[in-house]
Amino acid sequence: MPEAIEVRKVPLHNVSDASELAKLIDEGVMDADRVIAVIGKTEGNGGVNDYTRIIADRAFREVIVAKGTRTPDEVAEIPIVWSGGTDGVISPHATIFATVAPEQAVQTDEPRLTVGFAMSEQLLPEDIGYVSMVKKVADGVKVAMERAGITDPKDVHYVQTKTPLLTIHTIRDAKSRGKKVWTENTHESMDLSNGCTALGIAVALGEIEMPTDEDVMHNRDLYSSVASCSSGVELDQAQIVVVGNAPGVGGRYRIGHSVMNDALDQDGIWGAIKDAGLELPERPHTSDIGGRLVNVFLKCEASQDGEVHGRRNAMLDDSDVHWHRQIKSCVGGVTAAVTGDPAVFVSVSAAHQGPEGGGPVAAIVDLGDDPTGYQAP
Repeated sequence: MPEAIEVRKVPLHNVSDASELAKLIDEGVMDADRVIAVIGKTEGNGGVNDYTRIIADRAFREVIVAKGTRTPDEVAEIPIVWSGGTDGVISPHATIFATVAPEQAVQTDEPRLTVGFAMSEQLLPEDIGYVSMVKKVADGVKVAMERAGITDPKDVHYVQTKTPLLTIHTIRDAKSRGKKVWTENTHESMDLSNGCTALGIAVALGEIEMPTDEDVMHNRDLYSSVASCSSGVELDQAQIVVVGNAPGVGGRYRIGHSVMNDALDQDGIWGAIKDAGLELPERPHTSDIGGRLVNVFLKCEASQDGEVHGRRNAMLDDSDVHWHRQIKSCVGGVTAAVTGDPAVFVSVSAAHQGPEGGGPVAAIVDLGDDPTGYQAP
């Protein structure tokens, strides 16, 4: 049986800041040796060359090493997933997951938050965008589920991944070995890696059958409702974090999910919060959350028809500001308006993640007597 989870969201005061993690450890809220995953937003450009992810990654791993007993090599195995780009009102932050000693955990038979993680087989540049990548990711998701103590895929509410994208170097490497790559556009490969990974998650959870190479990025009817996929230059495997609920683990937190059907679908966000177990009125307001929302995690995508609610927009035609940044800013604003908290995890590039033009939403709530979530000043 996996152990109960403590989860907290902390602000990043600058791109290399991990002081709030250090404070949690110093105050005894978390044990450095029990930190098992971090999912966060950094303030870079969110592109191929967004090195703020590497800077933040180093800062957090250094604190975990300094405050605990694990070696740097052991800490290097912790999945720390950074999504770059805090466009609009989105605020840089990190959500930290740590296990709790059984004697310290709140005891309950009700389903509570559980987390499992895994690393896939090595993903070669010629895997990205093809069924070989889908299979490797699916295998990794199954391992992470087992480590989370989840046997029913319906109890999985959020799968966060980080996978490699293509760079000039890895494209050249593939060619030197006589292999072909799906695209030589490195920025496009971000969407490709995310989408292909999402299909692997969907296969592992039984949401879809195994797709074909031709389905990748083209058949948008194939998607996962719980996938949140990010990619970068800092790894050559899929980092996989599976988050769900399981009975008997104990603890005070619970997770739920829903989907946004389009960029303005606030009901999709409220649906995830309700699914997590928070009782809300029929027409909820930010004030009804009462400090019980730890964080929400969303993926978003500009609709390929260039419209929202039947009104056209210019995101896909804009040569000055890439649509990645525009849709992220839009959905970030919608989400912050719902939660009252600008520190929300909104990530772009949602191919095969949720319905076309929308995206998955996951929410973690604190059901304890003294809720630890954000309350607006």
